[in-house]
Amino acid sequence: MTETMATPRTGSHPTTDGRRPNSTAIIVYLSLGGLSFAVLQSLVAPALSTIGQDLGASTSATSWVLTAYLLSASVLTPILGRLGDMVGKRKVLIVVLSILLVGAVLAALAPNLGTLIVGRALQGAAGAVMPLSIGIVRDELPKEKVSVTIGLLSAIFGIGAGVGIVAAGPIVEHLSWHWLFWLPAVLVVIALLGAVFGMPESPVRKPGRLDMVGTLVLGVSLVAILLAISEGETWGWGDVKTVGLLVLGAVALIAFVFVELRVSEPLIDVRLFAVRGVWTAHVVALVFGFAMFGTFVLVPTLLQLPSAVGYGFGKDVTEAGLFLLPTVIMMVIAGPIAGILVRKVGPKPPMLIGGVAIVAAFVIPAISHAELWQVVVSGVLTGVGIGMALAACSNAIIESVPANQTGEAISANTVVRTIGSSVGTAVIAALITSHSTLQGLPTDDAFTIGFWACTGVAVLAVVGALIAPSMRARRAAAEARGIDDLDEVAS
Repeated sequence: MTETMATPRTGSHPTTDGRRPNSTAIIVYLSLGGLSFAVLQSLVAPALSTIGQDLGASTSATSWVLTAYLLSASVLTPILGRLGDMVGKRKVLIVVLSILLVGAVLAALAPNLGTLIVGRALQGAAGAVMPLSIGIVRDELPKEKVSVTIGLLSAIFGIGAGVGIVAAGPIVEHLSWHWLFWLPAVLVVIALLGAVFGMPESPVRKPGRLDMVGTLVLGVSLVAILLAISEGETWGWGDVKTVGLLVLGAVALIAFVFVELRVSEPLIDVRLFAVRGVWTAHVVALVFGFAMFGTFVLVPTLLQLPSAVGYGFGKDVTEAGLFLLPTVIMMVIAGPIAGILVRKVGPKPPMLIGGVAIVAAFVIPAISHAELWQVVVSGVLTGVGIGMALAACSNAIIESVPANQTGEAISANTVVRTIGSSVGTAVIAALITSHSTLQGLPTDDAFTIGFWACTGVAVLAVVGALIAPSMRARRAAAEARGIDDLDEVAS
């Protein structure tokens, strides 16, 4: 495989008007872009029934509001991340935020379900915000700020998902579902203006051509797998369509690996998956995607069950969302702390802390979820775990790959986490459905089994963190790969 060397990182570069960029402003703009995407990812889920009723659509048809977003994000994220490495991360970020804004406005104005689904598909393109933002931070910020900032940006994606669940109820109740898109659109406008006028274009590039064959094969694989996961509960997990799509997705994924190993300019350099610092971060990201959305399904459902059943808490949508605030707050705190730890001791310890925290977060309600304090403590530990682990994953990857491959490497991690989120949502929803009363209410066993299932999956994050290379081993591997632009490596 031939590789064009990146221009060395030289710190901040002038903006289009010749002024030096403000690091704090860049962080704010990138944070707003990431927050708007993450909020839109989860904000719609609690309002699906309301949207379906208002537009006169069936439940299965309305579910495409989520499915279209998911498929678009999964397919376009690696493509746009690679384009960022090729032509400039700022340029592609401006395009991505523009598409996100158009998608948000279109969804807000949607007169019918078809238009809304198109708007959601456009919004999914913003899945590339994460890899592009992390690449910009790596290229433009002083070395001593990189790990902490990446910790913050990584946490924001979890924070946004939590904020979406919390805010959906009050927005729909006091405004309308259209405002689920108008409000994030305001954040997108600010982020877009900041990218246009307040960010420099990095000289760190990996010029080349887009791998069209690999793009097509990966698209087929991801669409098949995620469509099967999204619709499996409706079609039936043993249905020929579900099984057929899963088989097609697996075969296409294997074909993608062979294609990428043979082309000179791959969409994703699959050889990076052999790097221990990379594949262990992918394992942890997959697990935390599962765990995060498992929490967002189990906890609100438990809280909203009527107290008359003996194990519910009788909260409305707004009240149930408020119980996720401790999770969101702890993500805000834990993400930057993880970044500080990365500078001191490397990504492995915060990744391990995150894994242990998320295991404890599920063990507590699995043993007993009869009291509200157990739900709250679980939420606090979930926030610590997600904030620590996701921040450590992103830092682990950029310390393991050259600067000119940041976009494709983080894109792969983002897709892996999206797949984990989809699997987690589908598995927990299936468990709840299969353990329900004749009236359609989940049984107490549904929650116990669900929390234990998440615990079992979370243990894999601990295993992945333990296998991850130590700080010394990671530095040695980074130096061997010619990675010298990070404070941790340079020190």
